[in-house]
Amino acid sequence: MAAVMGPLCTWLVAACLSDACDADEHKQKHCCPGGSGAGGGAMFGQGREHRRLGARRRGAARSGMAMAVALQAERSVIEKKKPDIKQRRVVVTGMGVVTPLGHDPDVFYNNLLDGVSGISEIERFDCSNFPTRIAGEIKSFSTDGWVAPKLAKRMDKFMLYLITAGKKALENGGLTEELRNELDKTRCGVLIGSAMGGMKVFNDAIEALRVSYKKMNPFCVPFATTNMGSAILAMDLGWMGPNYSISTACATSNFCILNAANHIRRGEADVMLCGGSDAPLIPIGLGGFVACRALSQRNSDPTKASRPWDTGRDGFVMGEGAGVLVLEELEHAKERGAKIYAEFLGGSFTCDAYHMTEPHPEGRGITLCIEKALADAGVGSEEINYVNAHATSTQSGDLKEYEAIVRCFGQNPQLRVNSTKSMTGHLIGAAGGIEAVASIQAIRTGWVHPNLNLENPEDIVDVGVLVGPQKERCEVNVALSNSFGFGGHNSSILFAPFK
Repeated sequence: MAAVMGPLCTWLVAACLSDACDADEHKQKHCCPGGSGAGGGAMFGQGREHRRLGARRRGAARSGMAMAVALQAERSVIEKKKPDIKQRRVVVTGMGVVTPLGHDPDVFYNNLLDGVSGISEIERFDCSNFPTRIAGEIKSFSTDGWVAPKLAKRMDKFMLYLITAGKKALENGGLTEELRNELDKTRCGVLIGSAMGGMKVFNDAIEALRVSYKKMNPFCVPFATTNMGSAILAMDLGWMGPNYSISTACATSNFCILNAANHIRRGEADVMLCGGSDAPLIPIGLGGFVACRALSQRNSDPTKASRPWDTGRDGFVMGEGAGVLVLEELEHAKERGAKIYAEFLGGSFTCDAYHMTEPHPEGRGITLCIEKALADAGVGSEEINYVNAHATSTQSGDLKEYEAIVRCFGQNPQLRVNSTKSMTGHLIGAAGGIEAVASIQAIRTGWVHPNLNLENPEDIVDVGVLVGPQKERCEVNVALSNSFGFGGHNSSILFAPFK
């Protein structure tokens, strides 16, 4: 600090002297007007004084500028430099899932590769009066060893899925409790979102209120909010870095993943848990989407209900679960000897600014989002050879996304496109999380999963671009994963093999 005070004081004195000289010059110019005769000698003398003052002023100004430069140089030495975003690479070191196709990343992906459908009749509640009675429902799930029993009884399922998938991601990434205790917890964060939040907790509170407010769960408000899953997980881990949630409907997970990566890129964190979780399979959740006329009613053949790009599609199929990644700064991961599954390259968000539920008819927002994601990642369109599409099995959404993909990547003869939702259904805010895991697993294994139920493709669809009914070999160069949500929210994120 002492080294800075010298130049700082000199600069301030010089600046003050410059201002004082300016004031003197102004005073002499306006208080001593020119004249002739006896006054002329005084005028000439004043002119000489004016020139001397001007010289001193200019000298002081030059001195001030020099001191300012010197000060700036010294400041650059003592101030801690901000990390260069482009030099902080982000890698994936852990994955955790809770899905209708399994709760382990490898089991989940092997089921996808085998073309197993997780869609079935809903068993959790009586839905016989609903026109839709099928979903990607999780039939078996336990929090044993992941969530404290007392909390497990009170929490909404979206929180239970979130915490379980988050801790499984840590385990998958080799971040044991012993190793976590050695981390700088101020540089570790949690950013796991939810589109729907604690729907059942809130619904149960409404039912209790019909009797009396005294019957309400005292945790009904905090356990219904979308941020509380991330908050509870951070409390459990003691992680004090960035902690919040994002809710952008079905684009939630991608928004969380990209924002988490940006915290690392900007030097604000070294490790981030990120992704999404949703548990909307309750009567009000099912009824709400039925009222939107968004759901498939192919109840007689549940495994055939989700059929992206097929002419027989009649709406999406609801699902539930969670998908979480461990993102880590490359050097931090190397230092602890972490297994690196893939590298996160970048991504982008845009808004259609068109309609609450329908995509823009020209797909402008989707195209712009993909183009911006490529720019953020620093890769060319010709480098993308795998796209995990949002494709939910809706009439308009599937085609507008397909058109945008072909517009951006159609010149790449190696391009392969598939939809995970053909087997899992649509996990709403968690969809992007499990699809990020599917994209990373494609990179790891060299296999991309099939598109189930693509029996009669739309006329505009090139079946040579879409993966067929069986898994296919694909050495992924760069993978892009899309997620779009009600409200016109678009998101694209990119992964690549770590090199």
